[in-house]
Amino acid sequence: MIRKCRAGDARRMYLIINEAARAYDGVIPADRYHQPYMPMEELEEEMKRVTFYGWEENGELVGIMGVEPIEDVTLIRHSYVLPWWQGKGIGRRLLNHVRELVTTSRLLVGTWADARWAIAFYQKHGFRRLPDKDELLKKYWDIPQRQIETSVVLGLHIEKGTKESPR
Repeated sequence: MIRKCRAGDARRMYLIINEAARAYDGVIPADRYHQPYMPMEELEEEMKRVTFYGWEENGELVGIMGVEPIEDVTLIRHSYVLPWWQGKGIGRRLLNHVRELVTTSRLLVGTWADARWAIAFYQKHGFRRLPDKDELLKKYWDIPQRQIETSVVLGLHIEKGTKESPR
C-alpha cells in the first residue's frame, strides 16, 4: 500500500535511507560516502520541502520516494527500499504513483554515475540520460561541485492523457 509519509515516519525513513544507501559503500567516490548517509537532521530538513510517499508491508514502511516540484520540473529527490525488500516491485510501484501525481511536464532524477543499478532502474522505466546534466544539477539541485562531477541526470517527459515519452 502506498501512502503519504508523515513527520512521525522520520525514524523509519531514516532507517530505510541509511540501510539502502549502504549499497553506495565502495561504489561512489569515498569522499562522498559517509555513515549515516543521511543524518536525521538532514532528513528532517528534507521533509519540510520534499513530499515523501511510502510503501507499507504489514503496517511498516519498507520503501520511500520523495518528490519536489521546482519551477517547470519535478525532481525525484530520494528513492530507497530496504535491501531485503528490493526486487519485489516496490520501487516500480512508488515510481508509477509519483508519475501519476506529477503536474509538470518533466520528471528528473539525479544519481551517482557509478550507481549502475539505479541508472538501470530508471532507464527500464523510460528515463533517459540527459547530456546537459551539469546545467540541470546547478539549476535544480543545491549540491557541491564534486557531486556534480560524479553524478548523472535522467529525465522523463510527461504528457498528461498520453503515454510518457523520454526526453
